[in-house]
Amino acid sequence: MNVAYNGKTCILFRAKKLAIRYKNHTFVDLTEKAFGPNAPVDTKGSVCSKDKATLSLRFGDVEDLRGLTIRLQMSNTFYESAGQNWFTLDSVHIHYNWTHEATFNATEVYAPSTYSYHCQHVSSLQKYDTLLVPSSHSDSSANWHITFTDFQIQAFNVQSNKFASASDCATFFTPAILMGLITSLILLLVLAYALHMVVHLKHIDRYEEHKTTVYFPRSPEPECTDKNSL
Repeated sequence: MNVAYNGKTCILFRAKKLAIRYKNHTFVDLTEKAFGPNAPVDTKGSVCSKDKATLSLRFGDVEDLRGLTIRLQMSNTFYESAGQNWFTLDSVHIHYNWTHEATFNATEVYAPSTYSYHCQHVSSLQKYDTLLVPSSHSDSSANWHITFTDFQIQAFNVQSNKFASASDCATFFTPAILMGLITSLILLLVLAYALHMVVHLKHIDRYEEHKTTVYFPRSPEPECTDKNSL
């Protein structure tokens, strides 16, 4: 999805799937409405500047929801410690039934501003690491769930209408990989101990083979003289 502002493409966005759910209701799949060949989504409410960007996805009436709109708020900030600009996804907003809103604060969704950002799941669900956190448990935000699958976005420094290299959210040391490394380390320690014991036993055997037997000479018994009794 290419989003233009003032005649210039400023936001690139794609996702393999976009779904929302209210409480325990079934998920509402918005994928075709957002990315299908005849997608009816309206992005005219999107805004871009040097430091801020808003991606507005207006879906209109979807099932029981009236005036459904999803907005992604992003910012571009210079960090002296890194010596470069980084863009962050600050929040995601679900507007529905004209006056209601659910807000999610984004956590750890960021990349250098010259890169795009990619993540397999950007979601409010715990099983997907909860990168989107309800802003308040006292309003309707806690009753909503939203999930982007195979999520990629770039809101700054867009060139040639193509995504720049992606900064991926996946890290090398995932819990599964860490458990595998720990298990491998334990097995290596057990193997090293076993080899040490084998070498030690062989050393003992060789010592026993080369050990000389010490003989002590027997002292001669004194001759017993028979005395004839007179």
